[in-house]
Amino acid sequence: MTSPTPRRVASARAAAAALTLSASVLLAAVPAHADEGPGGSRNTRTPEPKPPAEMSTVGGERLGRPGTQVALKPGAPALPKGLTGRSWLVADAESGEVLAAHNAHWRLAPASTLKMLFADTVLPRLPKDKNHKVALSDLEGIGEGSSMVGIKENHTYSVHDLWLGVFLKSGNDAVHVLSAMNGGKQKTVRDMQAHAKELNALDTHVVSPDGYDEKGQLSSAYDLTLFARSGLQKADFREYCGTATAKFPGEFKKDEKTKKVKKDKSGKPIRDSFEIQNTNRLLTGDYDMKPYKGIAGVKNGSTTHAGTTFTGVAQRGDRVLLVTVMNPGKKEHNEVYRETARLFDWGFKASGKVEPVGTLVAPGPEGLATAKHPGGSKPAEASVAATGSGSSGKWTAAGIAGGSLVALGAVAYGVRRRWPRRG
Repeated sequence: MTSPTPRRVASARAAAAALTLSASVLLAAVPAHADEGPGGSRNTRTPEPKPPAEMSTVGGERLGRPGTQVALKPGAPALPKGLTGRSWLVADAESGEVLAAHNAHWRLAPASTLKMLFADTVLPRLPKDKNHKVALSDLEGIGEGSSMVGIKENHTYSVHDLWLGVFLKSGNDAVHVLSAMNGGKQKTVRDMQAHAKELNALDTHVVSPDGYDEKGQLSSAYDLTLFARSGLQKADFREYCGTATAKFPGEFKKDEKTKKVKKDKSGKPIRDSFEIQNTNRLLTGDYDMKPYKGIAGVKNGSTTHAGTTFTGVAQRGDRVLLVTVMNPGKKEHNEVYRETARLFDWGFKASGKVEPVGTLVAPGPEGLATAKHPGGSKPAEASVAATGSGSSGKWTAAGIAGGSLVALGAVAYGVRRRWPRRG
């Protein structure tokens, strides 16, 4: 075998260099993609975003710290391992004590969990038996790929129907129609922002009432928990968020020959209906999970930017807990519900065995009397006037068993001692 000549060696080296350069250019032209699960290539993993070093301290100084905050007493159960939510919070619904939290005030995209603020703001303004004929303009501006309940132009729906569409199917079409009834999208956004400030949910910036991915639309696990706690004091809110299935108005029945709408004996048009099921999997279950014992709502969400988000309320005995989880890093099916359930389990076992790391503040200026932002300055929003949030009075919990709503009995308590009635 003859040895390669210097010329052949030079040519081979030149070819190899050219091949390496071409491969480098090709790789540079291909964008990196985030690893969507365990076992992904490290070469394609995008850096995981980190929480700010300093965040709001509304509710307590520890809630403004990045990372997990918990103060276990002797004998307290350890927090669940393997939690991957970017932000989460466990709180006692009655006392408002935060039992544990992780990046509680990290401002993240909320997805449809923002609909809790929408409902808490708009629901008291529209009588549930009011009917509305949908105009084409009511449905304008709905984001591409939005979840829909199936509202049709020129069809009439009751406010009750529309709220079922919001809570069960997370219907952005229902949100837009209710917003139109409230004076339009922009007015509704302003109303929601004002109510968020009244509740001292100062991490929240509202851009669209349905929670659709919009630039600058942000909230936090802390704020979402405030929205749930406020909303759950309203009987209609509890009814809607705790409903597993419902009938929703559909098309009008037509005669096959004449194509005219059929009418009943009284002359009223006959309308079909179809069943809608709540997309909250802790409430209704799924093929790979059972409903969570004692769950009573509240709202889930999922968008490209926000990932999956969820705020839930559940009861064991006389204890009612609120849990919020935002954007788990583990991209498994129903992961946000699994992590929520594990935090519920921990919270019920840990009640009375941990020192609270913060509190869910009351609405209005008095709620911020001791709250401070990083740097020690009180937030400017502390001067927001209390205008009657409907967040006082009696709060009752309802439970879910086997996918159907059942009353849990003697879990009613007055929050008036903490949240004075206004107006």
